[in-house]
Order: sequence, then structure tokens, then C-alpha cells
Amino acid sequence: MYLIFKTVISAIIIVIVSEIAKKSSFLAAIIISIPLTSLLAFIWLYWDTKDIQKVVDLSYGTIVMTIPSFFFFIIFPIMIKLKQNFIFSLIISIISTIIIYLIFIYILKKLNLNFLT
Repeated sequence: MYLIFKTVISAIIIVIVSEIAKKSSFLAAIIISIPLTSLLAFIWLYWDTKDIQKVVDLSYGTIVMTIPSFFFFIIFPIMIKLKQNFIFSLIISIISTIIIYLIFIYILKKLNLNFLT
């Protein structure tokens, strides 16, 4: 029942943001830029474990792993502006971001910054 509750709360937030985006892209962008997913993950993790160190570790990992995610937000609008099909642009952006994540993780491991375990 608790898992269903967490899922419903998380889904409601996503639906609200997508509905707001229909009326105001700017307002939706502000809401999306707030790390709602991270915030929910921190709350659920702490609620489930009462382990503040796990929350701190997740927070640090989130900061570091945000860097490669920016590439999605760079590649996707460029593809759309180049008049590429929406689905094609989305797929290319996702694949590119996955590749960038893999390269980024490889670099972190090479630098012995393996705190994401």
C-alpha cells in the first residue's frame, strides 16, 4: 500500500506540471527546474530508512550526475530547431545522453571518484 501511495503522489506531481505546461511553458519550466524528483527521492529514502547519510550520499551523487544530464537539454532543442522529427530528436537525445553518462561514469572511475556505489 505504501508503494502505491508513493507512486500516486509522484504521478500527481508529474501530471500537474504537464497540465501547467499547456498554459505556461515558463511556469512549468520553473516547477520542473525545482528538483522535485530528487526532493521526493530524499523524502521517501529518509522515510523508509531513517538514514540521513544515505540521503546525503544521494544528494552528492545527484549533484555530480546532473552534469551529463544537461546534454539532453542541449541536444534535444538543437535537433528540433534543425527541423528534425520530434520522436527522432527525442530518441537521438536520449541515446546521446546515455553515451555521455557512460563516458562521464568512466571518467569518474578513472579519477577514483567512485563514490556513486
